[in-house]
Amino acid sequence: MWAPLFLSLLVTLNYGHSAKILGVFPLSARSHYILGSSLMKALANRGHDVTVVSPFSEKHPPKNGTYRDIILTGFAEEHDKKIKQLNMFGKRKMHPTIMVPLMSHFMVAMAEDTLNHTNVQKLIHSDETFDVVIVEEFMNQAHKAFATHFKSHLIVLSTMGANVWVNDLVGNPTPLAYVPDFILGYFNLMTFCERVINTIHYTVKQIVDHAYVRPKQDQLIKKYFPNGPNVEDVMYNVSLVLVNSHQSTNFPVPYVPQMVDIGGYHVQPPKKLPKDLQEYLDNAKNGVIYFSLGSNMKSYLMPEEKRQAIINAFAKLKEDVLWKWEEDELPGKPTNVRIAKWLPQQDILAHPNVKLFITHAGLLSTIETIYHGMPVLAIPIGGDQTLNAEQIASQGFGLALSFHDLNEELLSEKINQLLGSSTYRDNAKVRSQIFHDRLMSPIDTAMYWIEYVIRHGGTRHLRVAALDLPWYQYFLLDVIAVLGIAGAVILYLTCKIAKKVCRVCSRQKKQKLKRQ
Repeated sequence: MWAPLFLSLLVTLNYGHSAKILGVFPLSARSHYILGSSLMKALANRGHDVTVVSPFSEKHPPKNGTYRDIILTGFAEEHDKKIKQLNMFGKRKMHPTIMVPLMSHFMVAMAEDTLNHTNVQKLIHSDETFDVVIVEEFMNQAHKAFATHFKSHLIVLSTMGANVWVNDLVGNPTPLAYVPDFILGYFNLMTFCERVINTIHYTVKQIVDHAYVRPKQDQLIKKYFPNGPNVEDVMYNVSLVLVNSHQSTNFPVPYVPQMVDIGGYHVQPPKKLPKDLQEYLDNAKNGVIYFSLGSNMKSYLMPEEKRQAIINAFAKLKEDVLWKWEEDELPGKPTNVRIAKWLPQQDILAHPNVKLFITHAGLLSTIETIYHGMPVLAIPIGGDQTLNAEQIASQGFGLALSFHDLNEELLSEKINQLLGSSTYRDNAKVRSQIFHDRLMSPIDTAMYWIEYVIRHGGTRHLRVAALDLPWYQYFLLDVIAVLGIAGAVILYLTCKIAKKVCRVCSRQKKQKLKRQ
């Protein structure tokens, strides 16, 4: 118990002065902001001078250090409009490989909207200085130029597990045989067909990245930064990659020294619940099922037949159901269901009367349920949620049910299976123990490594040689070519010699027969 506190104190004493740190978190999804602000608030609490570029303002800024918002005004409002227009519930599932060009175009536009924003332009053309720039990775290479512009060390935050976007930055390998792309939703032990699709998907991503995304991002750097550097120089100037991952939440994958797991750093110790909610949970004689589809997926937008199937399944339960529902009324709401537009999810999951969490399997929700050792029914809808649901099911602390397959009978069957067996809760507790079994807490780990970058003036000593190799050397194509040519020459000479020997032997045999 005292070891993490001692190490944290030791790091603080060794560090000794406040650093100026800029965080760039441009995505308008609330879940992404939670991850960015959790990191930056922790840095401010350690006495650092923190500036955050994001679409949101911090309602509860830290009391220590300095915390300043540079708000991307209009981003959040535009995002909410797009969420309603897009309505992921009603969309036909598009293959992830087809989505790659569309997503790439969207992220290039987001990168430019950020750099073109009045508040960001004021920052770029100010005389401010920073020691470190932390940028959320989401196909936004141009934003890494903040570090070059301010002559700062660059740290990248991956809000999901290790993936090709961050692997390339620090020369981390991506073995396609057992590391599926996060958006495909495959298990790490893939079938032959899945490995073929994974390889094709990776190849398409690389082609789109090199042929479209990087040139576009390079143009943005030149357009919005004075004396803007080349995108390649910006990308491969990363001192550290912080990965929102852990062996308790993600499949094990290779890491180079510049990559550090901090999965679960946003999770806070349980706080006291509001009085009415505390009484509701305390008085639930048969326990409570908590149902939430996260901050981006709005429950009220789901098709009526799906909503009715969920209502019918809940109505048959003896347990109470707490449902995050964004409207004032839920048509046909059963008597055992309570709705609320917002709920303190982490604190609810910590309550002993909560028996089951029904979730969309977003990464933050998945991490939080593992932290609290709660069994899960995962209903993935898009993005990395399918992969998260697959991992939940494979690790035995929950079940998965595709939203497109959801009906009253299947939902009831899955809920009853989870509530009727202690195995899922037991496995959830085991998974939670793995999550908590660390030398340092994830947020202390993040603080240590960020301050490590500052103390040592970067991490050049951790950089692997892969970043300095041409692609054909990295994949040993020159070695394979030479060995292939050498092998072919040896085989050719061997065949020639063998033929010559055979002719000599045949001639000698004929001469011998003639003498007889």
